[in-house]
Amino acid sequence: MFYRAKIVKCEPHDDYKLWIQFDDGLAGEVDLKKLAGKGVFSAWNSIEFFKSVHIDKKTQTVAWGEDLDLDPYVLRNQVLSNE
Repeated sequence: MFYRAKIVKCEPHDDYKLWIQFDDGLAGEVDLKKLAGKGVFSAWNSIEFFKSVHIDKKTQTVAWGEDLDLDPYVLRNQVLSNE
């Protein structure tokens, strides 16, 4: 059965970590520091921009501005691997 990963809550933490919760209750922190400053993620050079994270209503994943978001399935796998 296919599960569509939907993020329902997110909170930015220091050092480019993000706490997220999925609609099925799975929750945890992902470390995004390795992405910071690389390619499109150079926008995160401003920690204020990183902390402006929100849940995109259309894609139901975490996003910054209108052009930067992360794959919810990748994030879900990261949370699962941290358990």
